[in-house]
Amino acid sequence: MSADTRPRLIESIGLKRRSFGEWRGRRPFWGGMLTLLAGIPIMYFPYAHLSLGGMTLSMATTAGAGSLIIGVLLVVLGLTMWFQPVSRVFAGVAAILLSLVSFVVSNFGGFVVGLLLGLIGGALAVAWAPGKPLAEGDDGEPDRKVIAGPVVATNPAPATGGGSGLGFGLDDLSGTSPNDGLNGRHRAG
Repeated sequence: MSADTRPRLIESIGLKRRSFGEWRGRRPFWGGMLTLLAGIPIMYFPYAHLSLGGMTLSMATTAGAGSLIIGVLLVVLGLTMWFQPVSRVFAGVAAILLSLVSFVVSNFGGFVVGLLLGLIGGALAVAWAPGKPLAEGDDGEPDRKVIAGPVVATNPAPATGGGSGLGFGLDDLSGTSPNDGLNGRHRAG
């Protein structure tokens, strides 16, 4: 095998990076990441032991098992958002509800860190929508039709000495007036 036929390291890294970017674009990646990260402090703090000199501090609560269950469920919901993007709305709503419950059950939701990460991650998952695939040769820019020309009123109002704002068809710069039947409504498209 010669040096010319072997793929270069930079090319293979670029290919893997591009394929990861495509994978990430087809699912609520950041919602899943934040939800997954929300489970870690919620699970960790009730079982953590901090040593200060000869004294051991424990954040254990009577609901330690509830904290563990909520944390594990948030991690599972984050992975569900990644690998089952069809169920993103269910996973997002469940993550929001579990994060709110963790405020009461698990040391103020992992000292508010897990609570905020879970709320934001769940909201991102609910709000995410899959994009439409680009057609061949499409550069991603929408086709725009530019229509230029002066706005001409078909029924100009009589000139009055009152100043601006009194002409019925001439003051509206959008090109519509009550006289042409559109009443300020525009067609989309």
